[in-house]
Amino acid sequence: MDAARRRGAATLLAIAVAAWGLDRLTKIWAESALPGAPIDVIDGVLRFRFTTNPGGAFSIGGSASWVFVGASFLVVALILVTAFRHRSAATAAAVGLVLGGALGNLTDRLLRGPRFSGRVVDFIDFHVWPVFNLADAAIVVGAILIAASSFREDRERDEVDGVDA
Repeated sequence: MDAARRRGAATLLAIAVAAWGLDRLTKIWAESALPGAPIDVIDGVLRFRFTTNPGGAFSIGGSASWVFVGASFLVVALILVTAFRHRSAATAAAVGLVLGGALGNLTDRLLRGPRFSGRVVDFIDFHVWPVFNLADAAIVVGAILIAASSFREDRERDEVDGVDA
């Protein structure tokens, strides 16, 4: 295995651990500090308030949280199996964000309820968007960066092959 792939895997795993750890710390804080006492960070724009979510994004599928547990296990497994395939630091970091976010929400589901039915802690409220957490943000940012990286790599490959994009 070449050094670029080892660096990619190290970057992916370091970013994943950092995202997971930051998510865990903020959720522990939210659970202890926010119930019954929301904090207006920017009046009318950003509020920290404690809530939980049994479903996925936008509380979809709340009665089937086991589906999200299964999907999370699948995503985590696929990322770990492919961890040493990333040569680009940017792509590795993006995939690491997705892994860290998936692990963050999976940890909630495993710790906060019986038989994979736990609820995810959410606390970031922009008033115009459903309440979310740092794991959700990491997944979304990681996915956007993966897509952007994919477009960039396609364009670079086309330039090398002499194809006009």
